[in-house]
Amino acid sequence: MDGDRRGYGGGSDRVPRRQGPPPPEPQPGKYLPPHLRNQGSGTCAATHTPPPQRQGVGPSSETGLTRRLGDPPPTPTQRDSRFPSDPGNSSVELLKTSEWQPLSNLPKNTNDRILPVKRPEGGTLAGRSVNLLVNHFLVRFNPRVTIFHYNLDIKQVISRGKRPAQRSKNKADLRSIRDKLFRDDPARFPLNRTAYDGEKNLYSAVSLPTGQFRVELSANEDLTTRTYVVSIKLMNELKLSKLEEYLSGKVPYVPRDILQGMDLVMKENPSKYRVSIDRNFYPTSFKVEDDFRNGIAAYRGFQSSLRPTSQGLALCLDSSVLAFRKPLAVIEYLKENIPEFDGVYLDLNSRRKVTNTLKGLAVRVTHRLTKQKFTIAGLTAKTTRDLWFDFVDPKGKDPTVKVSLVEYFREKYGKDIAYQGMPCLILGRNNRTNHVPMEFCILVEGQRYRKELLDDVSQEILKKKSLAWPPERRNTISEMMQAHDGPCGDVAQNFGLRIDKNMTFVEGRVIGPPDLKLGAPDGTVDIVRVENEKRQWNLAENSVVVGKRIERWALIDFSASDALKLRTKDFIKNLTNRSGSLGIRMEEPLICRFAGMREFSSINRLEELLKSVVQDANRKSWNKLQIIICVMAEKHHGYKYLKWVSETRIGVVTQCCLSIHANRGDDKFFGNLCLKINAKLGGSNVELTQKLPHFEDEDHVMFIGADVNHPVSKKSTTPSIAAVVSTINWPAVNRYAARVCPQDHRTERILEFGPMCRDLINTYFQFNKVKPKKIVIFRDGVSEGQFDMVLNEELSDLKNAVYDDNYKPAITLVVAQKRHQTRLFLENFGEGGPTGNVPPGTVVDTKIVHPFEFDFYLCSHYGRIGTSKAVRYCVLWDQNSFTSDQLQELIYNLCFTFARSTRPVSLVPPVYYADLVAYRGRIFQEVAKEFQSRTLPSNSTTRFDQSFYKLHPDLQNIMFFV
Repeated sequence: MDGDRRGYGGGSDRVPRRQGPPPPEPQPGKYLPPHLRNQGSGTCAATHTPPPQRQGVGPSSETGLTRRLGDPPPTPTQRDSRFPSDPGNSSVELLKTSEWQPLSNLPKNTNDRILPVKRPEGGTLAGRSVNLLVNHFLVRFNPRVTIFHYNLDIKQVISRGKRPAQRSKNKADLRSIRDKLFRDDPARFPLNRTAYDGEKNLYSAVSLPTGQFRVELSANEDLTTRTYVVSIKLMNELKLSKLEEYLSGKVPYVPRDILQGMDLVMKENPSKYRVSIDRNFYPTSFKVEDDFRNGIAAYRGFQSSLRPTSQGLALCLDSSVLAFRKPLAVIEYLKENIPEFDGVYLDLNSRRKVTNTLKGLAVRVTHRLTKQKFTIAGLTAKTTRDLWFDFVDPKGKDPTVKVSLVEYFREKYGKDIAYQGMPCLILGRNNRTNHVPMEFCILVEGQRYRKELLDDVSQEILKKKSLAWPPERRNTISEMMQAHDGPCGDVAQNFGLRIDKNMTFVEGRVIGPPDLKLGAPDGTVDIVRVENEKRQWNLAENSVVVGKRIERWALIDFSASDALKLRTKDFIKNLTNRSGSLGIRMEEPLICRFAGMREFSSINRLEELLKSVVQDANRKSWNKLQIIICVMAEKHHGYKYLKWVSETRIGVVTQCCLSIHANRGDDKFFGNLCLKINAKLGGSNVELTQKLPHFEDEDHVMFIGADVNHPVSKKSTTPSIAAVVSTINWPAVNRYAARVCPQDHRTERILEFGPMCRDLINTYFQFNKVKPKKIVIFRDGVSEGQFDMVLNEELSDLKNAVYDDNYKPAITLVVAQKRHQTRLFLENFGEGGPTGNVPPGTVVDTKIVHPFEFDFYLCSHYGRIGTSKAVRYCVLWDQNSFTSDQLQELIYNLCFTFARSTRPVSLVPPVYYADLVAYRGRIFQEVAKEFQSRTLPSNSTTRFDQSFYKLHPDLQNIMFFV
């Protein structure tokens, strides 16, 4: 159970999406040729504005609308001071097209900044070759083309005496206004030669008029026409010749503003026909085989991005699957989603279910023509037949009268209400009271359904669809590239873009596995060759290299009062027998304590329990307790209390497991449990036989992993968690020490990176009596836009903290990227074994990699589930002079040293461990949050307390997190 937050060993390799600030622009370094400095184009991000007032849909004139579901959040606008501010609504005139020079994309002070290293020459091209197809599609463009970037500001014109207009946040509304302007004057505003993000940014293949333009638009048949003013301002002229210069290596900095514009052009076609959710595009309909039959269905979408590669500009497209509510009539949706709903009568329990199911959903109405969307605020207290309201004559001639809602819909819209025994929907929120019968409302398409709300069967089906096998995934991607609502539309062609709809062919290489060192039954060391297909090794006939003797341990059975009670004697026997067969001598427990799961509900009770166990053990032994094994009846939120108490207050390692697994007596389960225990106590499970590539035994190399875990909470007082781990032994490099530190909310830069690394280097010195001569850093979780921050801030922080006159280790800095869309497919699936995945050790460093920087893709694991996903490794700094082959083989070999696995993992272990430590820090943060909520007022802005995250001194230098 410990550490099993996510599995990198399988083909899915899904890592929770991070949240954080937008990446900063990369900064050019001192290596720019003098004639290229201070050139480039400026950028302008997008903003959006508040929503305008909307009209009602029922007998009342007031209602509320929500923004379109799934719209991504806005980004701040950077305004150029050379342009005048918006003149407002008072003067609506045509202005001449602005003529000006493009802004520079380079910072003013670039002399002291450094750029990522270039790809090294040569290499031995080690490994057998394998033919691959990659989901990169070559994009050809005309370098003589200029794309015009405009800022759109749309405001509603309000008559005098009414409240001021607010800018709409609804992308659909803004698109409708833009489309109306362009369709009214297609000669000056060619719609199919522009791309719009639905907020502020408009890109055009031709020059457009600038200024202010009046647009009149009616939302439906019974609303007065609304008037808007559309202000168009030229922001930049993006010359594609600069992109060609970058791709050919003539300039070292990426023209990010050009790529952003071209990326939006590629997204214009799917934006018209599909629903956008988190940068993914999903269709408005689903396949029959994807229907879950409960008002929910799986929808197959895609995500795409433009990437500069060695073969040129490429579109990378990958498929994705999400669950959505089907766009059914509300009555039909309820019949599918709530089995007991019959459309005739709602008792109290059924009413509660219907309210919880519908509240917050977006609907369209069918009793009149309108494109408006409305949000369900709840149900009326009375049934439809009992609803009456005051009808006011709009002309003021007739007196106000009481009108039945049933009669109103019959006379006003010619609609007879069939479900009069049902309550009406309240559309809107706050004090708005728009009552519309359920049968006249249809759910808006594209409303996401959280997978955790699905039943177990549907969750399993959705998982299988998400983790598609390679042949299925490849076919799906190819179909989406050919689809009419895919990225290849008329707009892209009108910008001079031509997309090859065939996947990129590339020749990969398969690195051979290293030989491993395991223990033999007679106490000696065996050299083991791993299995060829899965690269797996078997511990049935071997033991760990160094088994830590476990003489002082305690068992706490938290399932003692549960139906799934642990069979204690069998558990102890199975555990000690399996540990003995693995070369880990384990004595009988000093203490056996029996408790209930209720102990997990209180931090204080848990702390008292653990302290009493430690005290009892101290009375029986002259030395401190080594480990406490905790058997739980079920997973419990109090798990975080246990870890926090044991690792920050008590100072004794814990190992948790579930009684249901322990009682089965499965040999594999106990083997995995023993591997974790041995690693936590300082043993060595597996080692490499040969020395690591590029290094000698006397080099003393330290490997560092670094990661930042960002909170889901939007509160600025909730910290991000920075974690840094490092090896403390050489040459086995399989024992790690960890440091965890809270820092400013959603800050990606590790603020204490230098001091944390200095502390770990001193720890290395304590164990080895010498400081490492060489350091290899693996940084996780940063995008390309943040490479400059890692290079020029974190690396500089490390050097300032570590370097002195007598100590300057050679440093290599590598970023490991998991969140990308690149997928590798075997050209012939028969070469991949039963799963059809690329074999472990597959590496690609041509065609799909960066045009000139040092990066490569490595798939180090065996994909058991779904389609394997390679990790992209980007080398930013290298004072150790690696060749491509040396670094690839080094990383692949390290993947065999992960402590709790008997096969290579998908991610280099320093980063994997840093992920686990950062997650452990998040657990500490949740405990700290609960403490603060008890002692501080709810509106307090007190910063995080560092003491909650400080590890007990006895645990700082062992692998407590495995």
